Order: sequence, then structure tokens, then C-alpha cells
Amino acid sequence: MAGHSKWKQIKHYKAATDAKRGALFTKLIREITMAAKMGGGDPAGNARLRVAIEAARAKSMPKDNIDRAIKKGTGELEGVDYQEVTYEGYGPGGVALIIEAVTDNPTRTVADVRHRMSRGGGNLGTPNSVAFLFDRKGQIEIDASKYADEDAALEAALDAGAEDFRREGDVYVITTDPASFHAVRAALEVKGIAPAESELAMVPKSQVAVTGKEQVVSLLKLIDALEDLDDVQKVWGNFEIDDVDVGDL
Repeated sequence: MAGHSKWKQIKHYKAATDAKRGALFTKLIREITMAAKMGGGDPAGNARLRVAIEAARAKSMPKDNIDRAIKKGTGELEGVDYQEVTYEGYGPGGVALIIEAVTDNPTRTVADVRHRMSRGGGNLGTPNSVAFLFDRKGQIEIDASKYADEDAALEAALDAGAEDFRREGDVYVITTDPASFHAVRAALEVKGIAPAESELAMVPKSQVAVTGKEQVVSLLKLIDALEDLDDVQKVWGNFEIDDVDVGDL
């Protein structure tokens, strides 16, 4: 999920719902398999695969699971023939949503997504109906409480080639172009700045303010319902939440 105002509270809400999902490893395995299928099984030459492996390791996925997923993607082991699909639409409050999925049955997946969107107060749009509102970027999050010198963190990020650096609560959010994502992350780590999270994201060019607890609840419940689908990998939105304590939802 994307939408960066009150970053920590939103992340806390999502972490609580993510913890209830038994399908997390399945999603991670699908992404590793797809990344290996698209770019080969060597993470040194496949940036997407490196990101997928890092995400799996962060969730304590066993190495054997990761290796099998890579081999299924490269065809060394028999596996399901997955393909990537992207859906676009709008949620409560006019928030634009991009839904990224990896599936072996697009007909099933689009029906499931449409059903969840309809029930959650959203509507599925046509291709490119909202994609122009986002840019693909690398995003690196740093725990500001561990690196109190914001100026030093800013200098390190810019020296590493970052496009943007901003503080959101107790998190530094560093934005890069996709091609330099891993180089920036590696340069920060060399300087002793370890990312809390990092990913290739769909970053909104502008944000829609979502106000009022009812609207916030509706939006977050819809995103949660979409991400609870086995086929859905990520949901990105162009929203910000103000003056609502989402940590108590």
C-alpha cells in the first residue's frame, strides 16, 4: 500500500493485518518466480530478483524455498505458469489505485478484484485510467530514531545518487530512479545507514487528502481486502491521511 502521510501509523495498521495472512510466503514466492522468469536466476544481474529475495529474507523465508522459487522461474523445476497483470481503478474518496497481481488465471483474478472493488466502495477502471498519476521509483525507508543526524543522512543519500529525501514522522523516505535503486541502497549501507525497508514502488505524482474516520476506514478496508487476495501482490494509492489516528482502526 502506498500513501505516505502519517507513515508509521499506516504501516502499523498494515503490519497488523499482514500478520493475519497465512499467504504471505505464497506472494513472496510468486514474485521470486516471476522475477526469475523475466530476468534470469542470477540476482547479481537481475535487480527485480534481488529485491524479491531481500523481501523474502526480511520475512525469514528459508533459503530452500527461495532457491526452489528461482528454479521454477528459470524452468529448472516444474512449476505453475504465472503471468503479471495490472488493474487500475478508484477507491473511496476518489483515490486512484493500481493493483499489481501475479496469477495463473487472469480471468479468475479480474473477477475477484472487481468483486472486492465493488463491495468496498471502489470501481475498476480501464487500462491507463490512473497509471499516468504515478511514477515507478525506488523507495528506501530509514528509521530516523537510529540516525538522529538528519543532515548527515540527507548528505549521504544525495551523495549516493538519490533523487529526493524527506522526513515523515520518524522515518526518512529516500526516492531514487529504478536504475540506481540498488546502487543508492548499497552506498548508504557502506556508510552504516541500514534501510528499514526498501522496494520498487509506484509513487504518486500528487496525493488526494482522505479525511474523516469513515472514509479512511472504508479506503483501508478496501486495500486490505484487495491485498488479501492470493493473486494480488501490491496495491498502490495516491492518498494522504490527515487528522485521523489510523493506528486505532
